[in-house]
Amino acid sequence: MDYGPFLEECPEVAKEETRQINILNEGGRLPKGRYLLIELFCTDPTCDCRRVFFNVKHVESNQLQAVIAYGWEDEEFYRDWFGPGAQGFIDELKGPSLNTASPQSPLAPILLEEVESVLEDQEYVDRIERHYEMFKNAISDTPGQSQ
Repeated sequence: MDYGPFLEECPEVAKEETRQINILNEGGRLPKGRYLLIELFCTDPTCDCRRVFFNVKHVESNQLQAVIAYGWEDEEFYRDWFGPGAQGFIDELKGPSLNTASPQSPLAPILLEEVESVLEDQEYVDRIERHYEMFKNAISDTPGQSQ
């Protein structure tokens, strides 16, 4: 399954609504700076996985620090969506988790904790769901995409 950046399909909205984590002081668990949560969604217009991948990028170093998957539906949804073999994958499909198929920096577990805190904001979760719908609509309308 391929994933594409929300900012490529909806650049104006992404410019205004991409979330970031700001670390203002040196000496904490994370280096000082801005950490962008770059949203990526599944590029298969027929897939309804209801998940996002956050590429967490430290702006000042221009380095990808973590790839965090987040599925906002409940366990039953992912069991039904994935099928009979889902049980071993449910924890990776729902809620936030480090994407095991992506390289992670040593800071990734700390960034996962930070993203978990950000996801406590229901307005932000609603925004992600809206971005998902916008992305899916945009790729469905793109010539050359398989239907």
